[in-house]
Amino acid sequence: MEKRVILAFVLSFLVMISWSYLFGPKKEQAPTEDSSPLEKETPLSHSPVTPIPEPVMPSRAEEIAVPLIEDKEIKVETPLYEAIFSTAGAAIRSFKLKNYRETLEEDSPLIELATSEGSGDDLLEAGFKTQSTLETNRIFYDPDKSDLSLGPESSPQDLTFHAMRPDGVSVEQTFRFYPDTYQIDLIITLLNLSGHQVEGNLKASINNVPPEKKRGYYSFMGVALFLDRELEEIKPKKMEEQKNLSGRIEWMAYEDTHFLTAVIPDDPEKGSFTGELLPSGVLKATYTDPTLSLAPQEQASSRLTLYLGPRDLNVLKKVGKNLDQAVDFGWTDIIAKPLLYILLFFNKYVNNYGVAIILLTILVKLLFWPLTHKSQKSMREMQKLQPHMAKIREKYKDDKQKMNQELMGLYKTYKVNPMGGCLPLLIQLPVFYALFRVLGSCIELRHAPFMLWITDLSAPDRLFDFPFSIPFMHAPYGIPVLTLLMGASMFIQQKMTPTVGDPAQAKMMMFLPVIFTFMFINFPSGLVLYWFVSNILTIVQQYGMKRSRT
Repeated sequence: MEKRVILAFVLSFLVMISWSYLFGPKKEQAPTEDSSPLEKETPLSHSPVTPIPEPVMPSRAEEIAVPLIEDKEIKVETPLYEAIFSTAGAAIRSFKLKNYRETLEEDSPLIELATSEGSGDDLLEAGFKTQSTLETNRIFYDPDKSDLSLGPESSPQDLTFHAMRPDGVSVEQTFRFYPDTYQIDLIITLLNLSGHQVEGNLKASINNVPPEKKRGYYSFMGVALFLDRELEEIKPKKMEEQKNLSGRIEWMAYEDTHFLTAVIPDDPEKGSFTGELLPSGVLKATYTDPTLSLAPQEQASSRLTLYLGPRDLNVLKKVGKNLDQAVDFGWTDIIAKPLLYILLFFNKYVNNYGVAIILLTILVKLLFWPLTHKSQKSMREMQKLQPHMAKIREKYKDDKQKMNQELMGLYKTYKVNPMGGCLPLLIQLPVFYALFRVLGSCIELRHAPFMLWITDLSAPDRLFDFPFSIPFMHAPYGIPVLTLLMGASMFIQQKMTPTVGDPAQAKMMMFLPVIFTFMFINFPSGLVLYWFVSNILTIVQQYGMKRSRT
């Protein structure tokens, strides 16, 4: 029975990993070269903030003339990003992150958060919308600057867009940029210069096209929002029919594996959300404030915070409004996030995520050392009883009930717990799976080098680059050295594990190293490194126990 329970444990873990491998997001392979120095994250902190000035508006509608404004682009550059704004809708058309590149190549393109190019939809747009026919045409804004550049020591700077709507409502959008954060503040001010009451809503929309290939294991990709203090994730397929949600919306975002585009309302209590998949393939997420009614000469304003940057847990926590909940590890979240913080702590001192993974693996192994020791001890005690158990099974092979009674009596006589070998392993299972979630999706491992041929811990390890394909292997093709070492260590570990139960089951267990090797051949090298080190530590522990008995 002992062997069957252990086999059930191993197979259950195998099923979880297989499910993630077969049905989870697929990893887009990156060239295995040295990481660009631009990959390093700039510390996040706010510079001193001065109030955004309230606009000075004309007081009489007859003094207003709607100017003709062409569609032109304004470039905004900070040490962290390059953004392109459009006068059509005062929208963000392009947003490139300077510290992140598509591949390890030094001349590789910067990560572009806007992926809806050519669809006619800009990445992010906010403004005042009414139900009138005036909304069939986009509102064009007049910017107060032709471009804007911030240096590392710059103070916050503003870019203001002004437009006069045909219905007589003056709209002013002021964006505030900081040199050391991905956060952008936005204030929208309205003044009704018409002679009649105007009703509408302040809205903010995020538009993006999901990539054909997902860039990580386990990571969610799609539209997400923090609704009524709960994370709501909506996959692209679930948005084929329009989604309408309302309540306390602290933020709304589009998530793409390692990066995030988010809208954070100043007052989250009464907002609503609409999500849809457009015929063009664009995922459109819209946040809407409650209906606003403006009497003639009445003014109103609303504030939003925009975030366009990495899904980095520490960075998101500094933004606030529970934006760090966008980094979610599913049912293992309560275990996975502390493990991630420990990994970051180790890397802070060793400055190598590969070494940090090794230290984290050692720490986890030390924490579970007593349980593993107890499990190994119980299995060796069960091994001693194998001759007696074989006789009982042979004697009562036609009477299962009597066989079980005799076996239980044998366990009681020798004071052996048949479950003692597997219960410690079952307790460790959530921690193992949480580590797989963390190491398979955290942005910190993206393009992070370890040593020798392992230059990207988020990509499979490959020694050499073969021009031909290899069965069961995703491109690039090469020798998966670390994966083969992991399989060999798992084989040695299985050989050293005490054999209990049916010999046929023991032979079946010896196939597991082969199965795991084929499974891990396309896993990120960070995951393989963790499993390899864990196997080595288990072998050391088993060897030590064997020496202590002799």
